[in-house]
Amino acid sequence: MTSRFTELAVDCHDPERLAAFWCEVLGFEVIDRSEGKVEIGSWVPTVEEVVARQMPPTVLFVRVPEGKTVKNRLHLDVSPIDRGTEDEVSRLLGLGATRTDVGQGAGRNWVVMADPEGNEFCVLRTLAPQS
Repeated sequence: MTSRFTELAVDCHDPERLAAFWCEVLGFEVIDRSEGKVEIGSWVPTVEEVVARQMPPTVLFVRVPEGKTVKNRLHLDVSPIDRGTEDEVSRLLGLGATRTDVGQGAGRNWVVMADPEGNEFCVLRTLAPQS
């Protein structure tokens, strides 16, 4: 038997704020809360379902005292499913994201952004049907 990728943990100052932001971005819901932690996902994991098949991971926001100081070595990529990439970038800016430069250069087919605590993520090409 192998291991399963079940959750991605994100260190942050304000788990509630970051969880709310990412719930809006991904269409997820809060599935668990405890002292200094908020977990979000598209489903509520059970041991049986995880063992039976690979399921989408959840995202866990964990309060830590230190701030972000350098470019993330791991980041999320998101792909809009019901609008164009630039329309999605505009929506995310409205939710509190910012455009950021990590040295990606011009002319790329993705947009590098940062969440409200400065964690980088990329908005990739749209997956929306082209009409």
